[in-house]
Amino acid sequence: MGLRALLAIGRRPRGVALLARAAPWDQLVRGLLTVGHYDDPEVSRSLGWDADAVVARGRELRRAEGRP
Repeated sequence: MGLRALLAIGRRPRGVALLARAAPWDQLVRGLLTVGHYDDPEVSRSLGWDADAVVARGRELRRAEGRP
């Protein structure tokens, strides 16, 4: 529950200013919010990770090896 509250505070400009006064909490919240962006397919692709391409490659390899 506390983590959810910190994330809600970190999403607001005034909350960011408040968290900036407590460096460890600021770093924690910014890190968690950044990791949350990896779920966005466009962000993932721009960073070099395309989940659909990985799945397709895995399926091709399994077919080539004769596995189900």
